[in-house]
Amino acid sequence: MQTMMIGQRTCTVELCPNPEYLLIQPVDEHDAGLLPAELALLRSAGRSFTLVAVPIADWNAELSPWPAAPVFGKTPFGGGAGETLRFLETEVLPRFPHEKAVLGGYSLAALFALWAGYQTDAFHSIAAASPSVWFDGWPDFALTHTMQARRVYLSLGDREDRSKNPQLRTVSEAIRSQDALLKAAGLAHILEWNPGNHFVDSERRTARAFLWCMDG
Repeated sequence: MQTMMIGQRTCTVELCPNPEYLLIQPVDEHDAGLLPAELALLRSAGRSFTLVAVPIADWNAELSPWPAAPVFGKTPFGGGAGETLRFLETEVLPRFPHEKAVLGGYSLAALFALWAGYQTDAFHSIAAASPSVWFDGWPDFALTHTMQARRVYLSLGDREDRSKNPQLRTVSEAIRSQDALLKAAGLAHILEWNPGNHFVDSERRTARAFLWCMDG
């Protein structure tokens, strides 16, 4: 891995000279610390890829598709996903050679990846590990928009809906609805269930998401 300035962001990059896949993953400090373990799992599959980990300074502001009220504490969601997507399309995608681009991540980064898949056909696949599909307004958005990526990976922990927060308790119902919409559209996709709550093995779940996307 190496660091590389892309625009105004210091990204972590795993380079391959002639990759088939370009994997793009928004990360916070926690995710960045797990990148070595995630990369070890990705490398073990023997696939040709470049990974670009894009740092996200303000998770709630930069990855949320539209403004929404706080769910954790007092920090609202800022609706800055559009600006983040523009950065990926104008700064990241043109910079690295690839045949197929995969956008993925964990939690709100996974929701951002799903949302981006509805906005543009720039990504061949979407790797959404434990996406925050409980986000206010998401089910209606997914129902009224068309996924433009060709393949979508979904996963969720089997205990993620066991939360004291009533909004988070909707996550299992929401992920099943997302799965049903993709199935009705005839899109290549999968929904996998992982043991545990939202905070278990995020690097393994994310690697598994990217690996599935690189299988097709």
